[in-house]
Amino acid sequence: MRLLRRQRPVAPRPARYDRPAFYALELGSWRDYVTLLHPPYTLWHLSYVVLGAALAPTIRYDRLGATLLAFFLAVGVAAHAMDELSGRPLRTAIPSRILWFLAVLSLVGTIALGVAGVLLVSPWLLPFIVVGVFMVPAYNLEWFRGRFHSDLWFALAWGVFPFLTTYWASAEELEWSALAGAVAVFALSLAQRTLSSRVRTLRRKARSVEGMITYDDGSTEMMDRQALIGPDERALMLLAVTAVALSVAALLLRAQ
Repeated sequence: MRLLRRQRPVAPRPARYDRPAFYALELGSWRDYVTLLHPPYTLWHLSYVVLGAALAPTIRYDRLGATLLAFFLAVGVAAHAMDELSGRPLRTAIPSRILWFLAVLSLVGTIALGVAGVLLVSPWLLPFIVVGVFMVPAYNLEWFRGRFHSDLWFALAWGVFPFLTTYWASAEELEWSALAGAVAVFALSLAQRTLSSRVRTLRRKARSVEGMITYDDGSTEMMDRQALIGPDERALMLLAVTAVALSVAALLLRAQ
């Protein structure tokens, strides 16, 4: 006798999918994992790693490669997995156990690369490892009542820190070019945070947006959600492209 399996009812697909971020793909399967990586933002922050090595007086490509991998695991995977665990801001269907697995495994990989750097390069890399491993959960899981989840700490942790870490890993010293570069990536990170915070609020928390602009000539323009977030998101995308292109250009210049 054939047994019939009881099937779960399939939830109806929403007629319109309001994306939680401009880089978010349609929900489901492998697309959730791509969205989880925040591709433009991950590339943006990894560009600071490349820029740090390119501006250092001595550049070592093996150390740059290892540092790039370490920050991809820490920022691209672990930080974003923890961020998704805190309230599901990207609305992915990735199980929580998988997110924890990705976060922990990525942090372990980051620590392993850092320990290798301590053994092969210098014990002075240890403070960088401690700060980095602490900041990932402190910021994304909002430890200490969210004291580290602020504009200032975002700019320091995701901008200045990867830049200075790679600069020091290549040169084993910090010169004036490190200070100038740190100021630049700090300002860029603050600009990113300023734009993305408003966009994120409008996309994920605003129920509706209504308004109208009346110009001097009497013409009017209706304002909706897209009209408000569109310019900011274009600016974010252009800034991401700019940061990546500049870091690659600086690296190619050093390679000549």
